[in-house]
Amino acid sequence: MAISIEQVKELREVTGAGVLDCRKTLEQVDGDLKKAIEILREKGLAKAAKREERETSEGVLDLYSHGNGRIGVMVELNCETDFVARSPVFRELAHEIALQVAAAAPLYVYPDDIPEEVLQQERQSARQLGIDEGKPEAIIDRIVEGRLEKFRDETCLLRQTYVRDDSITIQDLLNQYIASTGEKIVVGRFVRWEVGETA
Repeated sequence: MAISIEQVKELREVTGAGVLDCRKTLEQVDGDLKKAIEILREKGLAKAAKREERETSEGVLDLYSHGNGRIGVMVELNCETDFVARSPVFRELAHEIALQVAAAAPLYVYPDDIPEEVLQQERQSARQLGIDEGKPEAIIDRIVEGRLEKFRDETCLLRQTYVRDDSITIQDLLNQYIASTGEKIVVGRFVRWEVGETA
């Protein structure tokens, strides 16, 4: 099947992969865009895993103001080299992550950042809710684990659904940029302020 330039361009826009990777993947799946996206995302994950041990000492801070100044966000995004840190693509990613923090109000970057006492509190709350709803004891543990996973999805930035594309998470978005830049990229930290909130 002949692959058109438009198909390659569309796949490249969605995944951030190189032109040759896009063309080869589309040829491999006979032009099926959904399958091609899935394959390239998996490759992005593989590439991201290989870069896990690299140091990320460069990066940028992105400042974002939302809702006529009612919400302010600062995000630190890190990468391996100054060359990538200064690129418009990297700065665009930092801005997208700041926008995500403003819109979705995560509390943590990674699931491992959640303090054990917070998880314990969530466990107790979920268990009590299961008991109050009259659920059988045999399934309460599964209910608790399911609710903990949902809590992690809602409160951890990298596990949140991307506000601009609900088919991917922020980790998927990060992996797309890792695949396209060839560098390890990590969210160093973020802070979110909202007018009227107390510390």
